Amino acid sequence: MWLNPEEVLLKNALKLWVTERSNDFFLLQRRRGHGDSGGKLSGLLVGALDTMLDSNARVTPFRILHQIPSSQVSWVIASGATIEEVSRHWDWLNHNVLHLLSVFENKADISSFVKGKVKGLIAQEARGRQTAQEEDPERFREALQKFKLHFGLPPQEVLVAQFPCCCWKGRVPRQGVLYLSTNHMAFYSFLLGKEGLFVVPWAEVRRVERVSAGLMTEVVRVGTRQRQRDFSMFLNLDEAFGLVAQLADIALRRLLDSEGLELDRSLQQPTRMTKRVLEEQALREYVLALFWLPRAERLREVASCSVWAPHARAHTAGTLYTTDSYLGFSGRGEGRCLLLIPLCEVLSIEKAESSSPLPNPVIVSIRSKKAFQFIELQDRDDLVVSLNDRLRALQWKHSMYANKPARKPLVRTQHSFLPLSEERLLQLWEDHFSEFGRGVHMFRTDRMDRLVAMGIPDSLRGDLWMTLSGAVTELASHQGYYTDLVQRAMGQSTLATEEIERDLHRSLPDHPAFQNPTGIAALRRVLTAYAHRNPKIGYCQSMNIVASVLLLYCREEEAFWLLVAVCERMLPDYFNRRVIGAQVDQSVFEELIRERLPELAEQIPDLSSLSSLSLSWFLTLFLSVLPFPSALCVLDCFFSQGIQAVFQLGLAVMQANASQLSASSDEGQALMVLSSFLDQVKLEEEPVSPPLSPPAMEENSIIISPTRPPVITDLLIDSYQKFGDLSVRQLERLRCRHRILVLQAHEDTSKENTLRVVTPEVSISPEDLADLYDLFKTEHFITLYWGEGGGAALALQHHDPGRPYQEQYRLGRAQFQSLYGLLVPWLCEQQHSDTVANRTFNLLDQDKDNLVTFREFAGWLGKLACAVAVLSEPNPFLMAALFTAVPWAVVSEEVTDYQEQLKRMLKDLMKEKDAEKPLPLMNQREFIQFCKTLYSMFHGDPGESELFQAIATVTSLVLQIGEVGHRGRHRLGSEVSDQGEAGLGQEVAVTQQEEGEGEQDWMVSFAQILASLLTEAPLVFFFEKPVDLAAKISQAKEVQYHQRAAILALNR
Repeated sequence: MWLNPEEVLLKNALKLWVTERSNDFFLLQRRRGHGDSGGKLSGLLVGALDTMLDSNARVTPFRILHQIPSSQVSWVIASGATIEEVSRHWDWLNHNVLHLLSVFENKADISSFVKGKVKGLIAQEARGRQTAQEEDPERFREALQKFKLHFGLPPQEVLVAQFPCCCWKGRVPRQGVLYLSTNHMAFYSFLLGKEGLFVVPWAEVRRVERVSAGLMTEVVRVGTRQRQRDFSMFLNLDEAFGLVAQLADIALRRLLDSEGLELDRSLQQPTRMTKRVLEEQALREYVLALFWLPRAERLREVASCSVWAPHARAHTAGTLYTTDSYLGFSGRGEGRCLLLIPLCEVLSIEKAESSSPLPNPVIVSIRSKKAFQFIELQDRDDLVVSLNDRLRALQWKHSMYANKPARKPLVRTQHSFLPLSEERLLQLWEDHFSEFGRGVHMFRTDRMDRLVAMGIPDSLRGDLWMTLSGAVTELASHQGYYTDLVQRAMGQSTLATEEIERDLHRSLPDHPAFQNPTGIAALRRVLTAYAHRNPKIGYCQSMNIVASVLLLYCREEEAFWLLVAVCERMLPDYFNRRVIGAQVDQSVFEELIRERLPELAEQIPDLSSLSSLSLSWFLTLFLSVLPFPSALCVLDCFFSQGIQAVFQLGLAVMQANASQLSASSDEGQALMVLSSFLDQVKLEEEPVSPPLSPPAMEENSIIISPTRPPVITDLLIDSYQKFGDLSVRQLERLRCRHRILVLQAHEDTSKENTLRVVTPEVSISPEDLADLYDLFKTEHFITLYWGEGGGAALALQHHDPGRPYQEQYRLGRAQFQSLYGLLVPWLCEQQHSDTVANRTFNLLDQDKDNLVTFREFAGWLGKLACAVAVLSEPNPFLMAALFTAVPWAVVSEEVTDYQEQLKRMLKDLMKEKDAEKPLPLMNQREFIQFCKTLYSMFHGDPGESELFQAIATVTSLVLQIGEVGHRGRHRLGSEVSDQGEAGLGQEVAVTQQEEGEGEQDWMVSFAQILASLLTEAPLVFFFEKPVDLAAKISQAKEVQYHQRAAILALNR
């Protein structure tokens, strides 16, 4: 098998290896003692040594070395247990690599090429093994059947992957299987006849970590609000950990902030989510972050190849990524080597002549009369055909809009802060362009990052910002777009435009460019146009600071497209209502401090205070905390390296002030330390005169003035040298895990504020109210998990983080009906229960939007389950639901005297025209349905016989009252009207099916029914029986999942 190249100083140390085949660049060697027929003593000793070694330490008997002529250093690149296996690798090297090495002039280039090629083969083999495992349908089908059997979840719950592992319960491991589905993590074990299983929704996961604990090897730790669970002994720990974190992240983004966070459409449909889809999505997000591509770009092809790099005078091995509109190449060797080619710049993509000695070459020609050569492309023919199809479609699209007029250039304002080094910097950049290329398709390497840290001349700054960010491509592809957008947006009045007007004069107020109407008007147009383009973001504070700096070095339209690049591609999810992206990076920054600066972390156990102090660093890219000339250098590095530059500089600042921060007594003092340090950062070194006399110092004060001010160039170069190994892939993985923390923290804040607002309004204990909130939210999530089609899409709209806290989660009719059956104190039979639930929902839905908020739900349950007297103190939610579908309102007061309450109720009944809309009278058919509902409520109660007898008595009494009313309809009807029955509620139109004149005349009122019910003590005691709401909620949590799963399966 192929091996990651490992250096070997001596090719035949102690004569343990025998060379079987060799050429100028490769050696095939056999371990002495394997295959020897002569039985020499040395061979026997080596063979005995290998036999005694542990299986993990044994050496394979055959290997292939890569060597450089006249060099003592070699690299092991392949090994095998048999001569046949290693011979296949040897033959492949001779046929595909050996003849290419003669074209290299530099020996180091030969080694880099061979090692890059071997690493590519290893990656290709790994993908092949993974695909083979995934495409084992029989094994997956068996796992799916076990998943359904063990956990009983609906068919809509899609199984993504399973991993045999151990789940630790204290210090006891339980061997079982971890099942990962779209909405849940489940574990099943069967040990010594005892079955153990649990299900954890991703919505409850707060933390996913990879830690080492005690005697266990590395474990995957998944924490919820209640407990944490440790899993270990995976066959592939990296794969399991990555998939757990990715599924938790996707689920929380979809459930908790579907509008604020960018999420691919394929991930918003959980039923289509598979392991392969998740892997492709993770790769796509990595590519978008690596090249800062628009979020709409789709990843098309991924291929290992090599590209000719003129600056290195050699082919650089790496990976080619193709999307809808771009070709991107990322080198695999040491150091950074990125190449981005927009298809709109490409003239042709052709296969080179077959006579070329290079394997599978492809030539990409661009408009600037340059060409890029890619070699070693597998499936070259299909790749070229696909790229040419997209190229022709893009060229046709651009030809349709080629004649659209572009906005006239505006005068660019130049402000030089590097007068002494301008010419020198210009020469350095010109030399760099001549070697690495110029424009969006130039090679981006570590050398360019170091050059950017030294500074960008003002004359090049705007062009380089446009080029490095990719905004120049967007500008060229959308000619006239900004002009049209400004015309449509200006003059409109929205919340975003009001916020923009407030912040216009706060943007670089000391700069002369924004002390006149021209600069303010340009800034207004840029911000307003962007708010109109992206209403989901609209306008966010700190956007004005960034946009004002961009306007200093770019035309107005260029500044707009740069702002688009920053907000949508380079800092995704930063500029939204809750600045989730910035908070995620703050959490990542805290972990990086703990990892990279352990001494500082030991001195300050709670790093959240430090990370919160740095929030403005990320939101404004240091523009609000550094002197303006120094901040420009940071902005240069940001457009060159992305957010990595901000992380690196932040870590360097923390390291430079570690001793002062460790001695800080509180957050305010730490803020002073950092602010003072950043205020002194200069563009170039300046002499500092020592003070004439030392100032008076307090006992605990900290000296934060250095002997010489820090220089921004030195600080940037130092940050790059110490923390430059921070990669895009590492950052994306950290963001994935820390986004879970941030979203759950927002959920905790939302819950705390909801309970704070609702608790004074209801008669439910705070503990029960908190559990009720979780139950209410879970019901909303269940619809998202397993709702059918449009139901799930509609439920997504019910969660709106922009609404007041107590109204962010809302339930529809079906969801309310499910919770009604779980929590109502007096449950009827199914038919009557559904009717009463629908009537109660109509009662609560006062704004007629077919949704009920948590505040309304908690108020209903509190009055229903916690009232002291339900019948003696007429409960609007019970009586209106049982009596009619019409909502009405009664203000209840706590009264302990039963007789006094009855007198007050009868007195209220006698009031004339106390309310404008009375409850309608009930006819005979409706009264019979009412009695059936009461009968169903008493079924199964210990006092069932007494209740049935009591309701029979009430029914007989009310029927007699109705008959009397039927005989003297006109006279009694007038009396009822005079007694002011209208004071009991609101009147709405109720459609009644009339079956005869007699049924029309038979009528009873709510007051008559209520008075009849009060005459029977068993009925009064039944409705006033105390309800254990905590037990109800606890029981509801246990059966909520299974009940909804059964209902959905039945509906399906």
